[in-house]
Amino acid sequence: MSTQMLSARRGVATDEMRQVARDEDVTLEWLLPKMASGSIIIPSNNVRPQKIHNVGIGKGLKTKVNVNIGTSTLNVDLPGEIEKARVAVKYHADTIMDLSDGGDVGEIRRTLLEAAAPITFGTVPIYEAYNHGISVHKNPLNLTEDDYLNAFENNVKDGVDYTTVHCGITKDIAKRILQVRRHGGVVSKGGTITAAWMLKHDKENPYLTHYDYMIEIAKKYDVTFSLGDALRPGSILDSHDELQVQEMINISRLAKRAHEQGVQVMIEGPGHVPLNEVAANVRLAKSLIGDVPYYVLGPLVTDVASGHDHIASAIGAAVSASEGVDLLCYLTPSEHLALPNAEEVKAGLIAYRIAAHAGDLVKIREKAIKWDAAMTEARRTLDWERQLALSIDPEEAARIHGRTGQHPGNNVPCTMCGGACVYMMLPQQKIYTPADAISVEPDMAV
Repeated sequence: MSTQMLSARRGVATDEMRQVARDEDVTLEWLLPKMASGSIIIPSNNVRPQKIHNVGIGKGLKTKVNVNIGTSTLNVDLPGEIEKARVAVKYHADTIMDLSDGGDVGEIRRTLLEAAAPITFGTVPIYEAYNHGISVHKNPLNLTEDDYLNAFENNVKDGVDYTTVHCGITKDIAKRILQVRRHGGVVSKGGTITAAWMLKHDKENPYLTHYDYMIEIAKKYDVTFSLGDALRPGSILDSHDELQVQEMINISRLAKRAHEQGVQVMIEGPGHVPLNEVAANVRLAKSLIGDVPYYVLGPLVTDVASGHDHIASAIGAAVSASEGVDLLCYLTPSEHLALPNAEEVKAGLIAYRIAAHAGDLVKIREKAIKWDAAMTEARRTLDWERQLALSIDPEEAARIHGRTGQHPGNNVPCTMCGGACVYMMLPQQKIYTPADAISVEPDMAV
């Protein structure tokens, strides 16, 4: 029984490691020690039936973007979710998470795994436990500890590459929820279900009580733990309160226990954080968890951007990435309002790919800047075909450029400046561009 982490500790490079090394333009000699220590992970369930494109997540690599899809109890449309998965793959999401809690969640997960098979896939097992509680017990708070564990095992055995497990929230913290004033309350569904269950039964969190057993299951299938932030702030007024920080301390300890057994881990973060605390959040998290990959939702830097939360959160995401966050979980324009449709999935993903690259221009500038340098050269020479190809959303760039009848093959100015185009008026401009940028191919944007 081996895992990516244990293989790295033996100095053995897996096919997944070789792929990541090629994608990131790093050597295996550079990658293996970081895999061995847990500062880089490659989520990759060893029972996935299809060959997928694995990604590396962690220190020194490009910032990755996750797309959430999935049904709700009020909206079960499997063809719609399949379409969202295909949109996510088309516009270059690095990972997909299925957050379904309505309908036959097992069948939905297996169908989406097939539809989204080319990329890394994650889930939140407690959503299946909740669904089971509703359908079998008629009340999610009547779940048994076995129900919690069965949901986890079902997800793992189906082939998911990583699972969010809310094991940092304890019974003592759940009791504190009733005593600490929180403006936004507890907004994590998994956190709320678990806290309410612990308070009703006066028992410890099953995912904490049986954490070592879950480690053994994860080790068998080489599944990565995404240690969930059940107490992330749901309002910027609650940012970094005692509940959030106490859970993060617990999670940092649990990460070490998983590493001892060779199980890969990443740690989830907020949530809603005012702009002046975003960098501080990453620094605080890294001070507690070390170089374990950090995975954040947003964060949203204001609570009043309904309909545009993908923009408000991309601001926080860009700052987070520049400070060292490794994986960004996107938000869509429908956040807080409705289940997103396929177009909103695209809008959120594009916003977050921009945020990720903006962060990489700080974090791994020497590599990331090549894309921007190539675009600069294409603009200076009015090479429209290359400009459009290098765009983060080539289709939208081409639509806008061509809406007044312009053709990308014509080396003429766009309608923004027309005849006053600086590159037409002063074509002899000599602008320094790094030599290697000239050779960057259009698919650099992919």
